[in-house]
Amino acid sequence: MRLLRLFLRVFGWLLTPFMAWAASFFGCVAGEVIATTIRDPKQGLILSAGLGALAGFVTLILWLRLLRRSPELQEALAVTPEGVPDTAVILDEGER
Repeated sequence: MRLLRLFLRVFGWLLTPFMAWAASFFGCVAGEVIATTIRDPKQGLILSAGLGALAGFVTLILWLRLLRRSPELQEALAVTPEGVPDTAVILDEGER
C-alpha cells in the first residue's frame, strides 16, 4: 500500500508538466489547422508555435490556480499551495 501511495504521488507531481505538454500539443495542432488557410509557411509556423505556447501557458496557470484553491487536491498530491512537493519542503527545511 505504501508503494502504491508513493507511485500515485509521483504521478500526481508529473501531472502538471504533462497537462501543459498536452495542451501545447493540442494548441499547436489547432494552429496547424488554422495555418492551412495562410499562404506564407513562415507565418503558419509562427501561428502554430504561438498557439501551442499560449495553450500550454494558459493551462499551466489554470492548473496552478486550481491547485492553490483545492485543499483536497493538495492533500491527495502531497503538495504545498505553491505546487511544490511536500518532501522537497521537508528536505529544504532539514538543511537549515
